[in-house]
Amino acid sequence: MNKTFIIARREFLTRVQKKTFLLTTIGLPLLIFGIYALIIFFAVNDTKDYKIAVQDDAKIFKTSLEDKKKEVVFSFVNNETKTTLDAALIAKKYDAYIYIPKDFNLNNIKDSLHVVAAKSVGLITKSTIEKKLNNALEENKLLLGLNISKAQLDSLQRTSEIKFTTVNGEKDTDIKTTASSIFGYGCGFLIYIVLFIYGTMVMRGVAEEKTNRIAEVIISSVKPFQLMMGKILGIGTVGLLQFLIWIVLMLGLQLLLPLIFPDLMHQMQSQPIQPGMIAATSAVQQSGAMDHIHEIFAQVNIPLIIGCFLFYFLGGYFMYASLFAAVGSTVNEDPQDAQTLTLPITMPIIFGFVIMMQAVNNPNSPLAVFGSLFPLTSPIVMMARVAHGVPDGVTIFQLVLSMVLLVVGFISTTWLAGKIYRTGILMYGKKVTIKEIGKWIFRKA
Repeated sequence: MNKTFIIARREFLTRVQKKTFLLTTIGLPLLIFGIYALIIFFAVNDTKDYKIAVQDDAKIFKTSLEDKKKEVVFSFVNNETKTTLDAALIAKKYDAYIYIPKDFNLNNIKDSLHVVAAKSVGLITKSTIEKKLNNALEENKLLLGLNISKAQLDSLQRTSEIKFTTVNGEKDTDIKTTASSIFGYGCGFLIYIVLFIYGTMVMRGVAEEKTNRIAEVIISSVKPFQLMMGKILGIGTVGLLQFLIWIVLMLGLQLLLPLIFPDLMHQMQSQPIQPGMIAATSAVQQSGAMDHIHEIFAQVNIPLIIGCFLFYFLGGYFMYASLFAAVGSTVNEDPQDAQTLTLPITMPIIFGFVIMMQAVNNPNSPLAVFGSLFPLTSPIVMMARVAHGVPDGVTIFQLVLSMVLLVVGFISTTWLAGKIYRTGILMYGKKVTIKEIGKWIFRKA
């Protein structure tokens, strides 16, 4: 066991001391934060309004096109023609214009409004213009035909609030559902990426040592199983350390955002944000953002999510790393030989991600329950269920059973991989098949 930890220490220090580790661990969060800050900065400083001139000879809109948010500004003009409006566009006085002749019939579906723009209109801006015009047309039709205002119609269409609760009387709010889905998907996706990245790192490390004949020297004093376990533990510790550094850096950089841009909060509250930026800036833009954050942490069991994430992160990694290490031990000079052998390993990871997508929306479906219990998919799928809470998303029995099965699965795959590793690490010059690997497994020591 002492030799296993010596090898794990060597693998850990070898990777941590590389410049690439520092660049990916520290540089990547800084790069993401920089891009995130630039997106917000340019979004809140892009104050140019889209100006549209309206020549309304039919007196249809009157003042119903006023836009308080001023994302799109409609300016009513008088005594203008299409020719003069075209000239105004060329002179860049307006970005677009709408010309409504006197014979325009509001109730005639064949009559359509034409928005003439100087240049191509963006998708978001076009959607905003269409929404404003359609709302104004609807309001005028109601006033002319039924003498009903848009506010009265909205009042008639407004329904009573619908609330969801569990059988235990706990509130199942939209904030809780959304937060649970985001946490579940995020944690499951991280584990999905980790299994691929760090599992492949273990496979390449083993294959490199075999190709360079380093394994022959090490095995003279260390058992193959100890060497494999040492590599898994060492690389796994590197991955866990990297994630912890990422979390600390991202949280710290988020807190530094108001200090880096002192006027950012005021600008984001005073300037309109395009719909595409709402997801990135709504938490800062709303005055009650901190209240919503507190509500999210109050309704979602964060300690449970963190604890389960660490367990399934390590359990999933150890299980798949042992399998990837076994594949690496069978690779010779040509790395392409590993592609056929890695397919049976990568398919359960992909299936787990697909099942997780359904488990996020329906955590108690039979497929989600099966995926969270089956050891090869449980590290990914269970996180989607745990985020919804216990016992709402997953029962205590299912959670404990899933953990026990994952530990059993890890021990079984490690034993299985050890038998493959013992033979494959010393085999050279022969292309290994799945059938031959099966013989190694059942061969007596």
